[in-house]
Amino acid sequence: MPQMIAHVALVVRNYDEAIAFYTRALGFRVFEDTDLGGGKRWVLVGPPDSQSTQLLLAQAAKPEQASRIGNQTGGRVFLFLHTDDFWRDYKAFNPHGVKFVREPKEETYGTVAVFEDIYGNLWDLIQRK
Repeated sequence: MPQMIAHVALVVRNYDEAIAFYTRALGFRVFEDTDLGGGKRWVLVGPPDSQSTQLLLAQAAKPEQASRIGNQTGGRVFLFLHTDDFWRDYKAFNPHGVKFVREPKEETYGTVAVFEDIYGNLWDLIQRK
């Protein structure tokens, strides 16, 4: 099997709060939600038809972890959501409280806008040319 990145850990405040945002606002699907005991869960979410990398929602268990919620990359864009229809997704996200912090722009590589998730992590919404 060729190598691939299977999951990216995303530190969150609360599992259920994060699941609600990613499924309702972004239309993601829960691929797995397994109770590991002791308040820990293995929660994987991602775009519904995705066959690639999924987000592993990791509830902060210590103050140091909690301090990273919403800023795992020091203010840089952290995650990149590719789409086959930029305007469909841009319009669908707005009514669900997704906050776009940089308006749509045509770049040499495609159409892009930057939005924040529930915690302030920055994402690119991209439709590649």
